Amino acid sequence: TTHPPLHRSTVRRGFAILGHGIRAQPRSFTIATLGASLYAAMTVGSALVLGRVTDRVVLPAFETGAVERGAIAVAAAAIVGVAVLKSVGIVVRRLGATYMQVSLQAMHRRQIIERYQSLPMSWHRRYATGELLSRANSDVEATFWPVAPLPLAAGVVVMLLLAVAVFLATDLVLAAVAFVLAPTIAVASWRYNRLMAEPSTRAQELRAQVSAVAHESFDAAMVVKTLGREEEETRRFRDRSEELRDTLVEVGRLRAVFDPFIEALPSVAVLLVLLVGTWRISAADLQVGQLVQLAFLFTLLAFPIRAIGYLLSEMPASVVGWTRVQEVLAARDQLPWGDVKVDGHGPADVDVVKVTFGYEDDPVLHDVTVEALRGRTVAIVGPTGAGKSTIASLLIRLADPHAGAVRLDGHDLRSLREGVLSRDVAVVFQEAFLFGDTIRGNITLGEPFTDDQVRAAARLAQADRFIRRLPDGYDTAVGERGATLSGGQRQRIALARALVRSPRLLVLDDATSSVDARVEAAILRGLKSAELPSTIVVVAYRRATIALADQIVYLEEGRVRARGTHEELVQRVPGYVRLLQAHDAAHRPGAGDRSVAGS
Repeated sequence: TTHPPLHRSTVRRGFAILGHGIRAQPRSFTIATLGASLYAAMTVGSALVLGRVTDRVVLPAFETGAVERGAIAVAAAAIVGVAVLKSVGIVVRRLGATYMQVSLQAMHRRQIIERYQSLPMSWHRRYATGELLSRANSDVEATFWPVAPLPLAAGVVVMLLLAVAVFLATDLVLAAVAFVLAPTIAVASWRYNRLMAEPSTRAQELRAQVSAVAHESFDAAMVVKTLGREEEETRRFRDRSEELRDTLVEVGRLRAVFDPFIEALPSVAVLLVLLVGTWRISAADLQVGQLVQLAFLFTLLAFPIRAIGYLLSEMPASVVGWTRVQEVLAARDQLPWGDVKVDGHGPADVDVVKVTFGYEDDPVLHDVTVEALRGRTVAIVGPTGAGKSTIASLLIRLADPHAGAVRLDGHDLRSLREGVLSRDVAVVFQEAFLFGDTIRGNITLGEPFTDDQVRAAARLAQADRFIRRLPDGYDTAVGERGATLSGGQRQRIALARALVRSPRLLVLDDATSSVDARVEAAILRGLKSAELPSTIVVVAYRRATIALADQIVYLEEGRVRARGTHEELVQRVPGYVRLLQAHDAAHRPGAGDRSVAGS
């Protein structure tokens, strides 16, 4: 994603983001600002105290050669008291600012994740996983980086007002010197902010790209290693990382130029104050203690004034992060839900009625009608690209058809109340996803199923035997994506996860493709004899799986070419016969060796 140049409105938009943060966390901001204001007041107070101590304790001691113990005690008490209050202000400000910052980050991370969960698959397909992770993490962090110095910057404003009052009350000439230097610091900060806008924007976008490439490489580790793509993936990641490095180096160069300059300005101011102040003392227009007071005040203002510059310098990255976060939160691709609450029990009636659907500009289904009668099993069969998995996705409403309707118990899925479909429908995909949890956790997904229900579902999925042989049985952790299990074991656990819910509609999208024929046959026999309270729609290639069906729907090029029993289709649909023969030949023992030899 590219963004327009930000230098024209960065400050305005940045302060608008901070305003949003203040409205979301008013108490934390108030506490932090009160602490910063106490720190600011005590900073100015420490200069006033030092000036008084110089005039009333230090100079008299030089003049008389004697020191009054009472005066020293009062001076020490004043200095220590101001220092303690100043420390209290620092602690309160940092605690309040930190709590405000992390609370805002946590709140917006939750909002992004909730939005991700509600957005349809059509939206998710437009973004890489690493890109989505970056928006939920680094973009949220960057958005609220300026929150940390915000209370200090607010305290600095208080400090500057008090300092201006002190300068005006002490000496107008030195006040004029201060007023000349203040705009110089402001102009330098403004120029710094403008130059930082573009590289900060580019760096934030490159962070997302680096994250996306890394996630993709890690996710495809098996493909990378088996095909020997390590060097290519390393090069791809290195190119993005080096581009990010170069951009961050550019940011560093800008900081290397401006940071010393802004750092030096207060020191230059102190020198000017001392030079002008010495002349004012020689003219008997200023006292020594007053000069010490003003010079020390300039010294103390050096770091706090930089907080304003730091606040402004972080705004470009904040605006970029906020823009990227808002692109997610403002997404309106949600699938609408209706108010119909289906209270049916037992197997569901499912109909796909004259459905047309496609991805982007690529049509996949054309006027497709499939009827799954209550309690029956329908197999959807066809060559690769015929639209079988697309029908499965429409049945569980990962997308809505462009024309026609998918109905459950006579109700269009779009009219159902949210939650009805996930309660009554379960799906097992060919690629079985397991969480980094125990086997029990992957089957229940946190729902309160009993051990007997879990084991019964695992037995039906032919998973109970191998699970009990694992070191911790059902409490065995399977690692990220079930990495410690084979593909067939992952599929059986995913099938158990669906069966334990006793769904009214069970959708199996080639769900036993990684299971050997003997185990598959046992699964199919179990499903057929279990008298499940389910209507079953199965996307199938294997002859044994197809034999489970009461009716077969044969697809070609996104259209229904035939429907009927296996025997009927064998008699009258040559394409169906060729598909079965090709699959049988490809999976006949030794077929793989022959195909390789003949290639």
